[in-house]
Amino acid sequence: MPFPFVLPTTSSISFTDYFSSSTHPSLPNCATTARGVVRDVLKRHKRIPPASQASHLSTVLSALQDYIPYLFALDAGLSGTSCAGEEIDLVLVKEIEVEWRSTLGATIPGREPPRIKLKSLESELFFTLSTLAYVYSLQARSQLHTLYNATLPTPEQRAAAISAAMKHFLDANAVHTYLVHRAQQWHTQPVAVDITSSVLGALAELTMAEATLITVLKDDPYPAAVVEGRNKNSKDWMFRGVEIPKVRAHLFARLCLAAAEHASKAQAMLGRAKVDEGLAKYVDDFRRTARGKACRFLGVDAELAGKTGDGIAWLRGARKELGFTAVGAEEDKKASGFSKLKKEFQEKREDRKIEKGEGWGTDAGKFEEGRVVDMLLKKWEKMNDTMEVQLVPPSEQLLASMPSGREYHTAKMFVVPALEEDAIIRMRAPPDPGDAFEGEEDDSADEDQRHSPVGAFPGTKAEYSASSNYF
Repeated sequence: MPFPFVLPTTSSISFTDYFSSSTHPSLPNCATTARGVVRDVLKRHKRIPPASQASHLSTVLSALQDYIPYLFALDAGLSGTSCAGEEIDLVLVKEIEVEWRSTLGATIPGREPPRIKLKSLESELFFTLSTLAYVYSLQARSQLHTLYNATLPTPEQRAAAISAAMKHFLDANAVHTYLVHRAQQWHTQPVAVDITSSVLGALAELTMAEATLITVLKDDPYPAAVVEGRNKNSKDWMFRGVEIPKVRAHLFARLCLAAAEHASKAQAMLGRAKVDEGLAKYVDDFRRTARGKACRFLGVDAELAGKTGDGIAWLRGARKELGFTAVGAEEDKKASGFSKLKKEFQEKREDRKIEKGEGWGTDAGKFEEGRVVDMLLKKWEKMNDTMEVQLVPPSEQLLASMPSGREYHTAKMFVVPALEEDAIIRMRAPPDPGDAFEGEEDDSADEDQRHSPVGAFPGTKAEYSASSNYF
């Protein structure tokens, strides 16, 4: 369940005011037009209801992919490297100034993220590529949402959705990793926390963790069984036992532990940055979910080997890793009614979010995994009390003996997109001053003024929540 990134918006800019080229005089003009399209698309995406934004992601992706080659052409002209086999002579007329709205920085609840003024082409490139990576993650999110709908997908549909989501995760990881390596050349960190080295490194680790954890989802039947049990349209009155090969259960556990290690690294990097609390909490929940899954698979491996007592201990350890204090049947009886009610409320709220397709998965699947563990724990404890009668060892001893993680993916390399040869040739011609397009949408500042709450002082819209009752 990927993090629901919010795509940033940006101010208008004309590259013709900042760059001139003797070899390709139309390059700043063409780059301005491509960027104007991106600016408009991002602003329109922001105004679309959250539940409907997934269908608009392909439009955002197309606009970014058209603009990024021009951005790298400008970068090649400044750095003196070739672009599509041609040398571009580009002169910086004056320092570039552009504004992007920070979406990962810590903000006061109810206030819109601030717009940050940046003064380099490098910052423009970093924000644009970061937005591209966010789009990839959101596309993976929309693919995984189909697995939790009321209408359960077929095995073929499930495999196709997971495969597509995995590809999107790896694409996002490639972009973040490229930016991390490029940021190593900086002498000072930028003012926007979104493109600092620590945040970029954390996002690279997080996307790899998500790509690793999703590898076990295709062959993990237990979450689907829990979803089926909550399906009101289901006609199955009895739960069918699910079998997992012993070797694969142990393999899945090691993959989950590798994902947890990546999430732990991301959490450590974010600890040094002032980021949005929702992102920091998501990373922590993801780490807990991955370790909880690993304990559950190790429990399945033990139960299949006839060690029901060890399996129960692993499941109790899984609940501790997930952050649920009450474990086991006896502890559940001692748990306060308020804690049970709170957990049920959180689960129902998550179900409603999934149905609406808005704001779901912000807990990184922690409560969903808790349901799977509870289902198996109830079943195995009943079996052990009536048939096996095995001793249940302390879960702490088993947690201390967890195996090491196993990597599954090899990080993809981000291929810098280059303009086609015919596009480079066309830019040798002088520019037409009337062809530059900076965007049709209103500037963000004008938009804030236009949509201010009734009775609010001009310029104070950010102090009001969109869901508040102003009267």
